[in-house]
Amino acid sequence: QVQLVESGGGLVQAGGSLRLSCAASGTIFSIRTMGWYRQAPGKQRELVAAIPNGGTTNYADSEKGRFTISRDNTKNTVYLQMNSLKPEDTAVYYCNAYISGSSRHYYDYWGQGTQVTVSS
Repeated sequence: QVQLVESGGGLVQAGGSLRLSCAASGTIFSIRTMGWYRQAPGKQRELVAAIPNGGTTNYADSEKGRFTISRDNTKNTVYLQMNSLKPEDTAVYYCNAYISGSSRHYYDYWGQGTQVTVSS
């Protein structure tokens, strides 16, 4: 059973920084793209950033220059460094990963979500 566990959310003032982490655990043979999505109240879930296993990272336009996604393949972990946070960044942030587990087939997995609240 593969699980994604996020950490690092919280309350921060506008202009501050937070670093989110997401660790994949279980029987894992390969992880392709890992990414972060967010969902604000009353809005649809949207892509924040994604990082393939080798290749170019992808950011939503509103996060370019403020957020940095990275991954540590030795730890099956993806990170999201968020700087210059704005109140509109307030949302539940979800980790996502495309993982091949014991079945050797790839499936999309999601974390449980971590709340990020930015006060003005």
